[in-house]
Amino acid sequence: MSGSLFRLPFEQPIYELQDQIDEIEALEPQTPELRERIRTLRKELVETTRETYRQLDPWQTVRVARHPDRPMFVDYLDLVFDEFVELHGDKFFGDDRALRTGFAKLGEFKVLVAGHQKGKTLKQRNECYFGCAHPEGYRKAMKKMRLAAKYGLPIITMIDTPGAYPGIGAEERGQAQVIAESILEMSSLRVPILCVVIGEGGSGGALGIGVGDRVAVLEFAYYSVISPEGCAGILWKSPDYAEQAANALKITSGQLRELGVIDDVIEEPLGAAHRDHHQMASRLKQYLIKTLRELTGRPIDQLLDERYEKFRRMGQYLELSDEEALAADLSGNAARQTGTP
Repeated sequence: MSGSLFRLPFEQPIYELQDQIDEIEALEPQTPELRERIRTLRKELVETTRETYRQLDPWQTVRVARHPDRPMFVDYLDLVFDEFVELHGDKFFGDDRALRTGFAKLGEFKVLVAGHQKGKTLKQRNECYFGCAHPEGYRKAMKKMRLAAKYGLPIITMIDTPGAYPGIGAEERGQAQVIAESILEMSSLRVPILCVVIGEGGSGGALGIGVGDRVAVLEFAYYSVISPEGCAGILWKSPDYAEQAANALKITSGQLRELGVIDDVIEEPLGAAHRDHHQMASRLKQYLIKTLRELTGRPIDQLLDERYEKFRRMGQYLELSDEEALAADLSGNAARQTGTP
């Protein structure tokens, strides 16, 4: 996608080489010297692209995850699945366009697919609230997941959201409660569940459809308890510190795998998914089919036990004896009374 109008700052050397290649290819006639020059530049372009993306820091990874040319949920519906039939509405309030659901075929499997949709044009983004789902979106997803479990169909979710919609109306309709209910619901559904973060994986909005037997993240996607800007706003009182927040949050695919928060990282094409939608879709499809074959071959009770234990094991905590807990409580009370930290 060398013709993209959106270019990230750190990609400048890549586009400079591509522009040189385009200029030489436009020359006529193509002499042996020109063809050799093109071959040399192409080798340099591949190496420069590989080296650039190998060295991305967390904030640059966030920029890639938000790239407007990056394939979205609707792109994967077209490129990965067959016979998608969309299911609408939560039978309570409305049909949230930020979270779409439906039945589809994937290789030899019939599945339920649910995913966040950000929209491509400004009009679509406004309709989809830039991928920030309302309570009715999560209620819709839960209802369709229960329907899939009734018919014994595996569930695939694709996560791409900066977070759940933070508006007053969403809070009035139970945003926090419905996300908690969705987490509980997904932990006990008696069918295989596969979750993939394809772009942004922000906060409870991501976790609301993120509980599964396998949780994978695309190589240059991110998955975090909060967006870098949100974290910077809380800690530094300014979004200007988003880069520092991204570095502190441990949100990249490699860091997440080391921490045990995710199960798999799906490698992206050279120069990230926005440069080659078809190759990215092919890799994602191979991963989904391979993993579904593995999961569907296992007893469902075993899957449920492992799903529960996987999420219970996350994080670290310290257990205190009764005496230690009492001492800590007394120390805290004394500090509050004296006003010391």
